[in-house]
Amino acid sequence: MSHRLLANAWTRALAVFALSLAPLFAVCAYSQAAALPGTTKLLYGPGKIVPIPAAIPHEEGDMVDKRIVPDLRWIAKRYPIFVTDGYSGPLPNGEHAGCNRCHVRGSDHYNGLAVDLVPLNGDGKCDATWAPITRLALWAEPEQNKPRLPFRWVGYDGDEGHGCGNHLHLSWNHASAPEYTLASWVEVFPVTGLTPGAPSTKTPPPAPAPKRPAAPPGGISQVTTGGLSPNGSGD
Repeated sequence: MSHRLLANAWTRALAVFALSLAPLFAVCAYSQAAALPGTTKLLYGPGKIVPIPAAIPHEEGDMVDKRIVPDLRWIAKRYPIFVTDGYSGPLPNGEHAGCNRCHVRGSDHYNGLAVDLVPLNGDGKCDATWAPITRLALWAEPEQNKPRLPFRWVGYDGDEGHGCGNHLHLSWNHASAPEYTLASWVEVFPVTGLTPGAPSTKTPPPAPAPKRPAAPPGGISQVTTGGLSPNGSGD
C-alpha cells in the first residue's frame, strides 16, 4: 500500500474517532454549563430573617434573609465554606443576631443580605484551605469592583480588611432599604434547592458540626477603615 493510501486511511480513521467522541464532549460541556447558575431574577416576595440551615456550615446563631438561602445552599454544595456572619442586628424578641455594629454604616449585613465566609475547617492562616474560597471570589468578581450578578459587592483580595487569611464578603443586589429593614426585592440565582432550575425533591440531611475556624469571628474588619474597598463600598 502506498504512503498516500496509508495517509488517507489514517485521516479517515481519525475523523471517525473524532466523531465518536463528539457526544462525550457535548455531555461534558453541558455538565459544566449546568453547574453554573443562569440568568438572575428578582424576588419581590416578602423577606424574613431566618436561621441559616444546618446544611450550610455556619457560626451558631447566624441568620440571613430567607430569600438568599437557596443561593447559599448552591454555594455550600460546591465550595467548602463556613459562614462567620450574616444578618447583624436586632431581632423581634429583643435579642441580637450577628456581631454588634462591627460592620460599616449601611452594610448589607444590616439587611440580612450579606455573608462573611472563611474556609470550612480552616485554621485562620492564608494557606491551601483558602484555594476554594479564592476560586469562589474570582467567580463572584472576575474583575476588581465589577461583581457578577446577583452580587452587589464582593470583598476579598484588594479590599482592605478582606482577603485570604481574613474573610470573603458577598453582598446580594437588592432594593434600597434602611438598616434593620427588609428590602422590597432581592436579586438571586435561578435555583431551587441545590440544582439550578430543578425543583427540590427532598430536604438535605443535617451536616455534621464542622470545626470552627480560628479567625476572624463574625467577619469583623481588621482595619480602622471598617473594610472599605477602593471605590468606597464596604463590608
